[in-house]
Amino acid sequence: MTQTLVPFDENLPAWEQAFYAFLAEKERRSGSLRTVDAYSRMLQRFFGTLGKTPEQVTGPDVFAFAHGIGPSGRKPASITIGARLACVSSFYRFLIRMKIVMTNPCDQLERPRASPAPPRGLSADEIRRLLAAIPETPSGLRDRAIIITLALTGRRRSEVLDLTASSISREGGLFYTYRGKGGKQGKRELPRPAFEAIETALASWGKSLEMMAPADSLWPSPSPNGRGVTGGTFYTNLRRYMTKAGLPPAGVHILRHAAAKLRRDVGESIEDVSRFLDHSSLATTTVYLRRLEGQEDRSWGAVASALGLQC
Repeated sequence: MTQTLVPFDENLPAWEQAFYAFLAEKERRSGSLRTVDAYSRMLQRFFGTLGKTPEQVTGPDVFAFAHGIGPSGRKPASITIGARLACVSSFYRFLIRMKIVMTNPCDQLERPRASPAPPRGLSADEIRRLLAAIPETPSGLRDRAIIITLALTGRRRSEVLDLTASSISREGGLFYTYRGKGGKQGKRELPRPAFEAIETALASWGKSLEMMAPADSLWPSPSPNGRGVTGGTFYTNLRRYMTKAGLPPAGVHILRHAAAKLRRDVGESIEDVSRFLDHSSLATTTVYLRRLEGQEDRSWGAVASALGLQC
């Protein structure tokens, strides 16, 4: 299969044309190029290794791919197996809608039961330790500004890393605009400490918001193409800072967890936190916070008393 960056070719077979359309739909629905890249790589590896067209693929073919050893050389975890099956199945559902194939070979397979690790949000003290571990170099000040912005706004990684000079507005207050999940545009107040950290970081790179082009990233990097810091670089740096601070390694999403937890700690309602996180429903936020905080059991005392146990 051809790379997704190659211009569309109408002479391609119908299913390969559908591949491009599928990825375009994924980007529109998810608003995440990272998701699109992951699906593209996975599908290209699946069909490229198999050497079959979609209508020739069988359930055992998909099973072998999902459970097989991938580029890492390691046996896949259940969450990886699930991700591979979800990717292939999603593509086949699209092909069925496009009337290119009639059946989905993934329907024959049982999905693995994944047990994701419970989410954990950093406490205020842990975030202070994390910030103290960051060096006061231009890259360190930039990463510090990103962490502060993530912790105070609760935005997702891509929503923050995609911010540019034009994202910040000082008309009628201090605001930032962002592209949220599903491509939805949002505008929120930018917390003053985040703004000050951004200005300090930019100054260390010899930049200022007033002099930057609208499309310039808020997060400079030494890259010769002028792009801002990549998600991979920031993730690597964050892991290093957390180790230095004596904190368990974690991904960038832990800062979104922390933002939600800290809002609850200072007394915000679930409704407030739901709006803050841009959740589509209150039920989503309730589950999110319950997993972070644990669910209170108010009846165990009465049950223990009924059993004659000391409370």
